[in-house]
Amino acid sequence: MISPDFPPQPGGIQVMAHRLACDMRGFQTRVVAAGDAHAGSFDRSSGVSVRRARVRNGSRHVRLAALNAAVVQEGLRFKPNAMLGMHIVTSPATAALRGLLHIPTVQYFHAKEIPDKRRLSVFAAARADAVIVVSAYTRALLEQAGASPGRLELIPPGVDLPPAGAAERTESPTVLTIARLENRYKGHDVLARAMVRVRDVVPGARWVVIGDGALRGELEALVRSLGVEEAVSFLGSVSDDQRDEWLRRCDVFAMPSRLSGEGRAGEGFGIVYLEAGAHAKPVVAGRAAGALDSVLDGETGLLVDPEDPAAVGDAIARLLCDPQLAQALGDAGALRARDFAWAKIAARVEALLLEQLPAHAREPGRAKTSAHGVA
Repeated sequence: MISPDFPPQPGGIQVMAHRLACDMRGFQTRVVAAGDAHAGSFDRSSGVSVRRARVRNGSRHVRLAALNAAVVQEGLRFKPNAMLGMHIVTSPATAALRGLLHIPTVQYFHAKEIPDKRRLSVFAAARADAVIVVSAYTRALLEQAGASPGRLELIPPGVDLPPAGAAERTESPTVLTIARLENRYKGHDVLARAMVRVRDVVPGARWVVIGDGALRGELEALVRSLGVEEAVSFLGSVSDDQRDEWLRRCDVFAMPSRLSGEGRAGEGFGIVYLEAGAHAKPVVAGRAAGALDSVLDGETGLLVDPEDPAAVGDAIARLLCDPQLAQALGDAGALRARDFAWAKIAARVEALLLEQLPAHAREPGRAKTSAHGVA
C-alpha cells in the first residue's frame, strides 16, 4: 500500500489507509508512506508494517519525489503480489513497478485531486488494473477528466462503529462540526451565518467546531462580526477520544460542504457524516458532491442548499426543535453505518485486489505467504 497520507497525520484518507491496512487479513501488507518526524511511536504501535520516505522536510515536490523513490526501492525489495495506491501522486512509482515487475495495481480516486491534477489522473487511471472511486460524484469527475479505466469499482469509505450505550447530552442544544479549517468548501462560513438564524429560534443553541487550520482567524473574526461569538467554541485539534465524546454528546452534526467553484472539486464522500450517523446523530449537509452518497435526505439527515445560510439554519433549528425527527434520523444513520463498517469495506477492497492476481498466485501455497496470508 502506498499512501502520502497516513497517520499520525489527521484526515480522511489517512484514516482510510490505516483501517484498510489493518483489516485486509488476506494480505501481508507493507505500507510505504511519506516521511514524518512524529511518526515513530505511531508506526511502532500501528499494527502494520510501515516504511517511511527518508525526506521529511523541503517543498511538497521534494517530499513527493522522495516518496516515489522510496516506493520503487521498497517494491524492488518486497516484491509484492499487488499494489494499492491511495493517491495519484505516487502513480509514477506504481506505474514503474507495474512495468518492471508486472505487479497488478489498484488505484484510489477521491475527488479534489482529479480537477487539480487532470493529466496525472488520466495517467494513473490508464496504468492501473482497477480503479476505486469513493462516490458517484468522484466517478463523474474521473469521467469528465477523460479517463477510461478498464475496471472501475465504487467502494465507499468505512466507519468505526462506536460501542453501544447512550452518552450524557450537553446542557445547551449543541451543533457540532468536525473538519480541518483549510478548505472553504467545507462551509464553515455559511454555518457561522446560519447560527444567527438558529439562535433566533433556539436562543440557547451553541456551535462547537473541531479542527484547526489557516482559516481559523478569519472564521473567529466572522462570528464576532455576526455577534454570535459567545455561542461558538473553536476547539482546534483534539484527540480521537475527545472527538468521539463530542459526537456522543451533541444534538446535530452539521457541515454544509459545497462545490469549490469552476475547475475545483467538492467533498469526495464525507466520512464524518457516516461517523456522526454511527453515533446516532442527525446530519445537516449540503446537497452537493459526495454528500449525496453519504447522507440519505429525509432518512439519515437533511440535505440543503449549501450556499444558503437561511436554509442551513432552518434545517438545524428544525432538528433542535423536533427531537422525535432528530431521533428518527439518528437511529436510521446508526443502522446504515453498520453497512459501512471498516471490516466490510476492507473485505471489498481485498476481494478486488485478489481478483487482479494471476490465477496461480490465488491458489493456496503458490503465492508468497506469511503468518498474515498472501503478500
